[in-house]
Amino acid sequence: MDSPIKEKSSGSDRGNKEKKHLVQSIRHLTDSVFVLRVDRHGVPAKAGQCCTVGVAGSGLNREYSLYSGSRDPYFEFLIKEVEGGRVSGSLKECRPGDPVELDGPYGRFILRKEEDKSRKYLFVATGVGIAPFHGFVRSCPGLDYKLLHGVRRLDERYDMDAYEKGRYRSCVSLEEGGDFRGRVTGYLKANPVELGTICYICGGSRMVEEAFGILRSQGIDSDHLFTEVFF
Repeated sequence: MDSPIKEKSSGSDRGNKEKKHLVQSIRHLTDSVFVLRVDRHGVPAKAGQCCTVGVAGSGLNREYSLYSGSRDPYFEFLIKEVEGGRVSGSLKECRPGDPVELDGPYGRFILRKEEDKSRKYLFVATGVGIAPFHGFVRSCPGLDYKLLHGVRRLDERYDMDAYEKGRYRSCVSLEEGGDFRGRVTGYLKANPVELGTICYICGGSRMVEEAFGILRSQGIDSDHLFTEVFF
């Protein structure tokens, strides 16, 4: 995940250390946000899971959610360069062919019944917290979803064209031009969610806590609420 959640030394026991993962490409979305694509080597993964990633030999890594889909032949990660962050900064400097250390994937922030296309889904994200939802959509064609993305500025609407028309809604707090002017929690208050909707929330801890409370107050059962905190 793209956040200063934790920094850990290499040596995790979560597999893949025998694999040599090389950088395939880096795609820059803004001055500070980029998509890192690396070799997958057929490692099983579910959309929404995460990996620990770091430059090979650095002794440091961080958790990043998969941005790629479960069937993509590569792993992708949506990464924001954190000021003073040794891991995100060093990954940004990688070039195709450079080796990275990767452990995982792991985690339980996944679609429980992705084969059930009759269910309605609401995905709520802030910033790079959109990463797992990009993976959900790539992995499950035909999913009935609405994606709310809270950002500060218009250029933070990462890969918005990757989503079906009308399903992605940007909530922009500092600029005009999005689908909603204000925070994503303001959108939720103004637009109550249909009962029975399965809701996934990913992003900053304050947003996740507030969005969870709003959805519960609108009658969404706690069994239909799943959260992932990035920072």
